[in-house]
Parts: sequence; C-alpha cells; structure tokens
Amino acid sequence: MSRVRVGAIGAGWWATSNHFPLLADRDDVELVGVCGLGPQLGDVRDRFGFGLATESIDELLDSGLDAVLVTTPHDLHFDVATRALERGLHVLCEKPMTLRADQAWSLVEATKRAGTHLLVPYGWNYKPFTIEAKRMLDEGLVGDIQFAVCTMASPTRGLFGGDPTHMLERWSSETKPELSTWADPRHGGGYAHGQVTHSSALFFWLTGLRAATVAGRVVNAGSAVDLFDAAVVRFDGGALGALSGAATLADGDKYQIDIRIFGSEGVLMIDTERERVSLSRYDGQRVDVAIAPGEGDYECLVPPVRFIELITGASTQNNSTAEIAARSVELIEGLLRSSAADGTEVRVHD
Repeated sequence: MSRVRVGAIGAGWWATSNHFPLLADRDDVELVGVCGLGPQLGDVRDRFGFGLATESIDELLDSGLDAVLVTTPHDLHFDVATRALERGLHVLCEKPMTLRADQAWSLVEATKRAGTHLLVPYGWNYKPFTIEAKRMLDEGLVGDIQFAVCTMASPTRGLFGGDPTHMLERWSSETKPELSTWADPRHGGGYAHGQVTHSSALFFWLTGLRAATVAGRVVNAGSAVDLFDAAVVRFDGGALGALSGAATLADGDKYQIDIRIFGSEGVLMIDTERERVSLSRYDGQRVDVAIAPGEGDYECLVPPVRFIELITGASTQNNSTAEIAARSVELIEGLLRSSAADGTEVRVHD
C-alpha cells in the first residue's frame, strides 16, 4: 500500500491540534475527507489538505477510504466506529473508546470480524520507559501481581469546570475544547472518562490484569462533573488494587501518573512526573531505567503514526488495542455505578 486513504469524523480541538498536523505531513497518507459540523469545516479541509468536507458520516465512510479517525464527542464513538468497522475500515478511535462496557466489548468483537486494526491513541503506552517497564513485567521479574496502586492527577480544573483557556494555551490550539464533551455529564464529561481513561489503559496494558469488582466514590467539588475519583479494585486472579484521580493540579504543572506494582518476587514503580521506572526484587536485584529528561511529559505523537504503520505493515505493535481500551471502559463504568450506589461494590464483568 503506497498511501493510506484516511478520513476523519470529528474536527474539533484535539484532532486539529494533534492528529491532522501529524498525518498531513506524511507521504504515506492521503487525507481524503473530513466530516464535522459548523462553518469552520471548510477551513479545516483547506488547512490540512483534505479533499472533501462533509456533514454526512455515510458520505465520508463511502468515499473509498482505507482508514478513519473517530474524534467525535465521547458518546458518539461507538456508533461511528461500529459503522466504520462494518465497512472493513481500520479505525483510530479517541479515548474513551466508549462510555459503556457492553459497547466497548462489542467493538472488540467487531474489530475481530473486520480483520482490521483498531487503535485508541493513549500516548503513554508508547513511551520507551513504559515499554521497558512492560518488558520487565512480561518477563516475570515481579512474579505474580498481588497488589497495585494507580493514581493520576492533571492540571485540568478548567477543562472540566467550564473554562478551557489553559488547554488552549498548553496545546497551542486554535480550536476550543467543546464544553459539552468535557464538562457535561450527559455526554461523558468528567475526570474519569476524560483522564482516568489514560492511567487505567496504561495500567491494563502493562499488567494484563482485568478488573473483576470495584467499589468507588467520585466527588464533583462544585463542578457539574467528577473532579476526584477513588476506587478499590479486585482483579481477576485475586490481586487487589487502588485507583484514583484528581483534576486540580495547578495550571502549568506536569501531568502525574504513579503506578506501583507489588508482586510475589518484587516491586515495580513507574512515575511519569519524576520520570522513574525502578525495579526492586526480593533477591536483591535492583534496576533503574534511564529516562531522557522530558520523556514523561504527555504527548500523543506516536499513536497516530503507529496507526498508519500497522496498516502499511511497517509495524505490528499495537500498545492500545480495543481490548485494552475495553478493560479501561468497564472499570470506569463500574466506578461510576458504584459511586451512584453509595460506594457499593459492583461486578465489572460476568
């Protein structure tokens, strides 16, 4: 395949800030068309070199594509991705992949039937230091996982509280985040869907675990959506864990993900803010991974490129598959269900 014919459904803040510029610069990509709403769609088409601008999803999906980017609001991902997979297209679907667990696992099965690639662009899953951490886990250097802690914090008070000014400045964006996506509970707004999706997908990719039950609480702290999340998780196989998130770091602070994995043979610590991966085994072995300064900062440069490489055959490594994303979705859904039930422990899957 000389050039991958790509379409995009959704032309908002993140697509125009990250995905479109990356793909427009690639010789192996043809940007066939973009689908969205509003008078700015023609400007998006012209700025990035799309051949077509349309408000019709079907018109775009039927325009001879190989692949499609799904960057719509969260609650539309499932319908759009399903329609693309039914046409045999490769799909890059923004996170959270869906808002409901049954929809997430439906996309897992639809991807298998289509025989195509589905990638959810979780940037931290493609960092050299997290790849090294996964290698150590896969080699069994911590033994059987018995307990884990996964916490995340972000400077996203404005994004979830109704003022996206900081996001515009941080990502040098000309397009404002839609508050109906990020700060409206009816469309999946809130920290769990907006940020815990990152940390939990990284955790599930690293460990291979799957949540069995969750008892959780969320706090809005005056916002229309959750700003703080906390959960106790039991995983298939018997491991216990704690997962939490906070939206209220000060603007300009570094994003934080801190994962600590306690196993039968040792402990692995991963910290994006302090840029640390450290293994301490009970037999005395110590490993500290060398990490380049700044590598822990969040960016999403690799996933859109990896999506194209999967399609062309230049790579076979998908670190954020539909199944990994589905494990994140079902955990977050369970957390929110548990919080709505006054913290009662709920089953995540049958």
